[in-house]
Amino acid sequence: MSRRPSHPVRLLASALAAGALLTTAACSDGGGSQSASDTAAEEAGVARPDAAKRTPTGSPSASPATLTEAGAKAALLTEADLEGGWNQVQDAGKWRDRLLVGEVDVADFLTAKSSATDCQALLDALYGDGLLGDPSGPSALTGFEQGDSRLLEQVAGYDRGGLDARMKWLRTLPDTCDEFTATGAGGAKRTVQVTEASVPEVGDARAGLRVSVQGDADGGPATLTLDVAAVRVDTSAVTVMGGGLDGGQTDSVEQAVRQGTERLKTVLDGGTPSPQPTTMD
Repeated sequence: MSRRPSHPVRLLASALAAGALLTTAACSDGGGSQSASDTAAEEAGVARPDAAKRTPTGSPSASPATLTEAGAKAALLTEADLEGGWNQVQDAGKWRDRLLVGEVDVADFLTAKSSATDCQALLDALYGDGLLGDPSGPSALTGFEQGDSRLLEQVAGYDRGGLDARMKWLRTLPDTCDEFTATGAGGAKRTVQVTEASVPEVGDARAGLRVSVQGDADGGPATLTLDVAAVRVDTSAVTVMGGGLDGGQTDSVEQAVRQGTERLKTVLDGGTPSPQPTTMD
């Protein structure tokens, strides 16, 4: 797998629940329910003595804290969060995959020229680590190696409207860019396939892709396979991309998504992620 882009991959997060309303009951043994005599008094226009003291239960909880530069860095994965011998690297921001560089063949999209634009945007985003667009807030990046495979994670803050639009766009790509051809340097043809990938049920919204690029590398045929996942948490996101010429990294990406989302939520709640990973089902 060749070197990847210099900017973070992106991702996200959470809207909070409203409080529950009090319910009324004609018959009850207490516990805050309204009695028949209380109801009659109200219907007669007589206020109960404790009416002003009654408040709804389950008031809305406070919104998560805004992501800071320090928080984004604290939310990043560590080697302890990943199984399988992943080693953290210092130059992940310089990784670039040359097989992702190419011009999409518009002839593949005779009935929907705009689809070629979307597929070109996907290749450019994978190469430039811009799947979720440019962050409007802090961002941090880390990367890990395992043999010839790599795993890249980004934590960043975004504009909510732009983040939601980008997540929605990612979900359309398995249909829009199912299979197409891209032309690399020197006219080399590459076949690109995009399919939907499952993402753990974490965060407030999520999207997953598997992208494979068949072409030539180092003088011979090669296939680059990438598993990609993005999770929104309120207005922040976690984006994880893993794989290489040896194949995808589905299990590791899912584990990274679970642990990365948990770490981001801890930071947004004002806490400090544990140095040891949290066991998640």
